[in-house]
Amino acid sequence: MNKNSKIYIAGHRGLVGSAILKNLQSKGYCNIVTRTHKELDLTNQIVVAAFFAEVKPDYVFLAAAKVGGIVANNTYRADFIYENMMIQNNVIHQSYIHKVKKLLFLGSTCIYPKNAPQPMKEEYLLTDTLEYTNEPYAIAKIAGIKMCESYNLQYGTNFISVMPTNLYGPNDNFDLKKSHVLPALIRKIHLAKLLSESKYDEVIKDLGVNSIEKAKAYLSRFGVSKDSVEIWGTGNPKREFLWSEDMADACVFIMRNRDFKDIVIANEMKQSLEKKQNFNFTSVEDRGDEIRNTHINIGTGVDISIKELAEIIKNIVRFKGNLVFNTEKPDGTMRKLTDVTKLNELGWRHTIELEEGVNRIYKWYLSKNEFK
Repeated sequence: MNKNSKIYIAGHRGLVGSAILKNLQSKGYCNIVTRTHKELDLTNQIVVAAFFAEVKPDYVFLAAAKVGGIVANNTYRADFIYENMMIQNNVIHQSYIHKVKKLLFLGSTCIYPKNAPQPMKEEYLLTDTLEYTNEPYAIAKIAGIKMCESYNLQYGTNFISVMPTNLYGPNDNFDLKKSHVLPALIRKIHLAKLLSESKYDEVIKDLGVNSIEKAKAYLSRFGVSKDSVEIWGTGNPKREFLWSEDMADACVFIMRNRDFKDIVIANEMKQSLEKKQNFNFTSVEDRGDEIRNTHINIGTGVDISIKELAEIIKNIVRFKGNLVFNTEKPDGTMRKLTDVTKLNELGWRHTIELEEGVNRIYKWYLSKNEFK
């Protein structure tokens, strides 16, 4: 991938895609193609085929997806599986049809079983039952992994799948109904702080309502008041969080430095060492054995409980009220920690630790809403 290669980023406005766009631009890539959803509906097979025929990208980052937190995943189950499957099917297939040199497909670590051993290795895929609340989304992402693998094996394409852990960063979704846990906690705790300080104009502006009474009534539905913030579950589940710009750097690193065949060979060398067998190289195309789990986890390899995360956010926001854990609400998977051995062995490690990242994203949120 050289600086003049035509690179298409699907989903360039989202948390993931915007970070990849920024990373590529910072490295001097100057032929980047983007389209908004209004300009290009990736769920529409006909328009996606026409786009690829016209643009003919050399490289594709498939970061477009319908995403959300535990509530959104469990509420809009049909939307999550349908839209994500359609996006993947169209972009991956047209990348094959139009001879894209390399594609990077981004999934999620929710692909792993609910009770997978921790930390989660790539080889744990499809070994047990998925977490129910995000099962449709996870199945869509698993299908994307298998689609990339299958096209590589049948057609000789160079499609790589990466599975980032929980991400946060600039352009994150702070919608109280649909956001992931970290941005949701930041916004809820921030709004509770504003209420406690009687900064009603800022609350009204943040929520886009016309009175503080409406604002308070709306926030009460999410357990937010001047005295406390409600958090679903016990607070005991542990999660791993990765700064989105670190994730983008890992994706660009993999796109520039690794091919599908490299990952297959690395997997087989590791298996040979574990079995204390000699490793004999044969081309990917000539292999008659099973090739699976060629995706790569992207994460930090470090996790934290939701309660600890909430306390970090509370301290950074400087909210003096209480955090109330509603144990009648679901916890979700108790632990989701990625094994990032494969990624580290490729030569990449994260740089932004969680507390620094939370400070950064809170400042970004304040700047976006002009609360300075």
